[in-house]
Amino acid sequence: MTQTVTNCSLADNNSLTRLSPAKINLFLHIIGKRADGYHNLQTVFRLLDWGDYLQFTLTDMIDTSNAAQVNTSIDQQAAALTQQLISLKGVASITDNVADNLIFKAAKALLAYVISIAQLPHSLHAISITLDKHLPMGAGLGGGSSNAATTLLALNELWQLNLNQDELIKIATTIGADVPIFIFGQDAIAMGIGEELTSIDLPNQHYLILTPNAHVNTAELFAHPKLNRDIAPLSTKTITHQSRDYLSNLNSPYQNVFTPVVISLAPAVEEALSYLQGLEADTLGTARMTGSGSAVFLPLGASVAADKALLNQWIANAPCAGYVVESL
Repeated sequence: MTQTVTNCSLADNNSLTRLSPAKINLFLHIIGKRADGYHNLQTVFRLLDWGDYLQFTLTDMIDTSNAAQVNTSIDQQAAALTQQLISLKGVASITDNVADNLIFKAAKALLAYVISIAQLPHSLHAISITLDKHLPMGAGLGGGSSNAATTLLALNELWQLNLNQDELIKIATTIGADVPIFIFGQDAIAMGIGEELTSIDLPNQHYLILTPNAHVNTAELFAHPKLNRDIAPLSTKTITHQSRDYLSNLNSPYQNVFTPVVISLAPAVEEALSYLQGLEADTLGTARMTGSGSAVFLPLGASVAADKALLNQWIANAPCAGYVVESL
């Protein structure tokens, strides 16, 4: 497996570029509702070699020795520091409502944590972050969450904070449920709201991914009366065995519980999924939707993955944009 933390390059002494990878869910079950209103999930996350790119460029050195103000909260201190230290560049969406941007939130959460443990350095480089966006938004591929995690990893390195993975996952959980997997940096079985991660060793795999131009609000999906929220939990051993046999298991009991709800609300997703299901006999794979949609994917056998002409034909005939990607 390729760890996310190593997937970077230093263009020079002042700039670092890092892949912010996509993920897919091989399945996604809801196994109950928690007392805090969130849902307990069971899923297998698979990281892909396809994603956005983030460039982090060091600029001015900023004195942070007086950042802790007696009459301000840690959250306020972190917010003020983030405004001083972080500038965002790239596609338009990254600069709209900056305070709500997940990259900005990641930087703020990181600073809040080091302030809370009294480990804020006396000075830090300001950093300009440029997003080269490739992943569609609202597709269930984890683009925003991956951007946030990539930011945590890069800032921890560039600012030499020396936080360990457990600390970074703790911070990531406060940002979003899908952020921890990108800190974990490898394929994993996930429980809880997505933060309880157990590594799983899966064979290398290519996938055909389609990204319909559709988006359904996640909150609306969780509130939908037809959503199955009570699937019996599976053992880690069962998940590991079934996931490794995913290619040939056309009748897998696994599912994505959001699929029937999403396709009832978004015909474009149903069309894309039906298209991939029509290719299953040629690939011996099972077409699925990832996350809460809208992207759908189909595992590809080795011979099919090597047939570029066939794959180009499939993509050309698809009802929406398509990509052939590989697991990390």
